[in-house]
Amino acid sequence: MEYIRVTKENIDQEHICCAISNNKDVQVASKKAWLLDRFDEGLVFLKSAERGKCFIEYLPAENAWNPIHADGFMYIDCLWVSGSFKGHGYSNDLMEACVRDSREKGKKGLCILSAARKKPFLADPKYLLHKGFSVCDEADNGIQLWYLPFFPDAQPPVFRECAKHPHLEEAGYVLYYTSQCPFNAKYVPLLEQTAKEQGIPFRAVHIESREEARNAPTPVTTYALFFDGKYVTHEQMNASRFLKLAAAQP
Repeated sequence: MEYIRVTKENIDQEHICCAISNNKDVQVASKKAWLLDRFDEGLVFLKSAERGKCFIEYLPAENAWNPIHADGFMYIDCLWVSGSFKGHGYSNDLMEACVRDSREKGKKGLCILSAARKKPFLADPKYLLHKGFSVCDEADNGIQLWYLPFFPDAQPPVFRECAKHPHLEEAGYVLYYTSQCPFNAKYVPLLEQTAKEQGIPFRAVHIESREEARNAPTPVTTYALFFDGKYVTHEQMNASRFLKLAAAQP
């Protein structure tokens, strides 16, 4: 498999999304804009030449858009291999490239979000265990922080206090999200419109800076939905799924 590192110089020509083929889609445009602002902060986006079907995205943990304490580590935003590309060792290729790069940059190790059981949009815990990762912290909602230290005395990363107990003092639906996930550019406005039409209390909070992300009340900042103060899900929703969820609430 041939791999390409996406940079400021080639991002306009490169396909970056695992599911959207149109490079001019608003979702892709929003993600590329987010990436462009991250490259100078050390973000690496390594993808297969096969139209983004496999990729890894990582950056120094000090610059991660997540509420974590992990100074000296590299934080993996996403490791993705889709469909028929699974089972060919491409995840290993990408992870090993990340490890080599991180060691060369003098990092203490890697960290990434997961859970006890596989959940959409999070790393597979079985794969992480296979690669030598272990859990170093866990929030009340089951989201876990995993790490792979390069040195035995490396201080394990932890969640910031604001993320350990995800909760809001606000009624109705509140959605925290960033532009890191391309799907948000399409589906968040749809949810806002649907909620408005149905008279459902809904407020979207667009996280637009690293500082806002580091102080968010949730370990997952790409998408975190709350209802009446309680954490609900980190999985993106279309209008029909949202209405189904709303109808099930007491």
